Amino acid sequence: MEAYHKLTLAKDTINHIILGQEEAIDLLFTALLSNGHVILESVPGSGKTKLAKAFAKIFDGVFNRIQFTPDVLPSDVTGIRFFNPKTQEFELLTGPVKTNILLADEINRATPRTQSSLLEVMEEHQTTIDGTTIEIPLPFFVIATQNPIESNHGTFPLPEAQLDRFSMKVTMDYPTFEQEKEILSNQRLSDPIEEVTPILTIDEVILLQQEVRHVNISNVVLDYLLKLVHKTREHKDIELGVSSRAALALMRAGQARAFIDGRDFATPKDIKSIARYVFEHRIILSMEGAIRNEKTEVVRELIQSVEVPVEVRALK
Repeated sequence: MEAYHKLTLAKDTINHIILGQEEAIDLLFTALLSNGHVILESVPGSGKTKLAKAFAKIFDGVFNRIQFTPDVLPSDVTGIRFFNPKTQEFELLTGPVKTNILLADEINRATPRTQSSLLEVMEEHQTTIDGTTIEIPLPFFVIATQNPIESNHGTFPLPEAQLDRFSMKVTMDYPTFEQEKEILSNQRLSDPIEEVTPILTIDEVILLQQEVRHVNISNVVLDYLLKLVHKTREHKDIELGVSSRAALALMRAGQARAFIDGRDFATPKDIKSIARYVFEHRIILSMEGAIRNEKTEVVRELIQSVEVPVEVRALK
């Protein structure tokens, strides 16, 4: 399939621009093909925004960016109905959410009221302005960025309902010494991102998303997935486990991971490799659990505690 070959080319292109972030890039494609959304988290200056912009440039769709600050209003996100003195009529002006790829930069700097303006559009691919429903074109993909070591001044942690709309949270690590040296060398004359041209059309992205839905998920894999999900609701250190939306996100992400690897069936390994990115931002630790462990450690222990089935293809 030509679209699949273009997908591989698109991944290679971004990997040559954003060095040392192969896993993060792979997870972005996984989320896109599974119709999800992603939170990118890393220290300031590590390339979150650059990765999002490079990712958007390989598609021929519309890309919009919202730089969130405490004074950004919900209407700055979704749009407004305003009175036009020339026509003497009220007109509808849609905000930046009417796009294919939306970069919600530093989303935790927006107030909870403004953050909640994304709830409807992320879940239903539509937004409502003064009673008028605006359909958002497909595909629609939100990449939100935030820094993990912020002071409390000017930031507002995302509420559970908002976090649950993101299928995955991806943490970007520091590049290695050699990778960082190559990054500096590549930046001497020009920014490599400026040379990126579209590779995938919007229709091809939609086609790939449809193909992902046809990746086979056996009952054995589903049972393993659900055991992981239910383990989050039973773990002694977890006060709030993951939702049914998270279970669906994990299934779709597992299908997408298998598809990207060139398979028409998902395995427990696909589910296991993606589970921590789906779970970690959703669970809430109990007071005792938070004292004893970090979320990352709890999720790692939880995943390791569930036995991984074998010989999946032979079992239906």
